[in-house]
Amino acid sequence: MTATLPAKTPLPVGRSAASADVDPKDELRNRITRLDQEARLAADAGAIETSARVILQILDCERRLAAIGPQVLQVIKPRS
Repeated sequence: MTATLPAKTPLPVGRSAASADVDPKDELRNRITRLDQEARLAADAGAIETSARVILQILDCERRLAAIGPQVLQVIKPRS
């Protein structure tokens, strides 16, 4: 007897029309705010591991937020 695995749902390639008007920076800022509230509630309830996990998610969002926008690295080489 062979077991069959459920079919994987394909990931969306592009943005939907509804999310096209939303700024990615605003999405990340809103997510950071929600996660911050979740981390504080978890810490107040004594769920330190949950709070720590959520804080790591916040740090990931902050890293991604800093990486959005023009990433310009210009190397100037002297002409010989």
